[in-house]
Amino acid sequence: MYIKKIELKDFRNYEKLETSFNRNVNIFIGNNAQGKTNLLEGLYMNAMARSFKTSRDKELIRFGSEFCKVKITSFFDDDEHTTEIVINKDGKKGVKIDGVRISRTSELLDRVFIIIFSPEDMKIVKDEPEKRRRFIDRELCQVKPGYFSDLNNYRRVLRQRNTYLKENIIDPSILDIWDHELARYGAGVISRRKEFIERIDGISRKIHSSISGGRENLEVKYEASVEASADTEKRFYEILKENEKDDVENRNTGKGPHRDDLRISADGVDLRRFGSQGQQRTAALSLKLSEIRLIEEEMGEKPILLLDDVLSELDNERQSYLINSLGGNQLFITTADISGKVARSLPEGKIFKIKDGEVDIEI
Repeated sequence: MYIKKIELKDFRNYEKLETSFNRNVNIFIGNNAQGKTNLLEGLYMNAMARSFKTSRDKELIRFGSEFCKVKITSFFDDDEHTTEIVINKDGKKGVKIDGVRISRTSELLDRVFIIIFSPEDMKIVKDEPEKRRRFIDRELCQVKPGYFSDLNNYRRVLRQRNTYLKENIIDPSILDIWDHELARYGAGVISRRKEFIERIDGISRKIHSSISGGRENLEVKYEASVEASADTEKRFYEILKENEKDDVENRNTGKGPHRDDLRISADGVDLRRFGSQGQQRTAALSLKLSEIRLIEEEMGEKPILLLDDVLSELDNERQSYLINSLGGNQLFITTADISGKVARSLPEGKIFKIKDGEVDIEI
């Protein structure tokens, strides 16, 4: 599995771009705000039909343009395939796979697997719970398309319930409709998250031990407001009822997977609160690398990796471990510069110079 070519039209700061890639390593060098990350956004859309930087599709359209287009040519399943995504100024999005328009973007999810490494990912351990939930959701949407459906439905019902809670007069029978729906979809989200985290825990524990030289024992646990069980849906519904008075007073839903978190600890110490910066970044790197292993185990494919200026966030030891762990994966790396040591440790590939939304030099 690898990406052969990208074509951009009025996407972010790219007026027009068409370029081919090496199937091993591609390094994009340039100063800040030149378009390096924008190019990775275009690549990421091949798998998820959305950006990893914004939830507002209209922000991807070049200033002054009516629409933007991203077309990706990939090779997988022993054949060449294309994905074309067009976003209009009104926010409408059209997706074609091999020239055929699809009705649901979820049809992209089990085709090409992409993992993004960013500076924000290196802060996942110490940042707010929302970042850790995003880590779970982004990965599960790729490996479990059914999760994508449950999560979207859960978010839709949650918005509807919260909107109703802001009414001046609340009818318990109407609220009960949202409670049943929220419990139904929430149960699916919770059960899949629990299974995913149990697998991530085992994989990341081994990786972390290797990075730390066996000095620390990493543990990752899902902190759920509703415990996953055979009766998760029923229990979630009961919790919504137990908290109904508070929800009405606060005009917001206080319990559910939208409030859940990960407990990340080493030798019993909560790294979110008490870990050193080095411990937190080692744990974050272990979590991200465990994503790769899980996809390889689950899907039998090596995912494509996007490293967005992440090398500058790691010391030499962690840089070396990361690079040495990625053999066989197609890499896209953005950086202001790359040291000779790191460059020599990479397989043969291409280096691109990016300036003002143009690929000026290809080495």
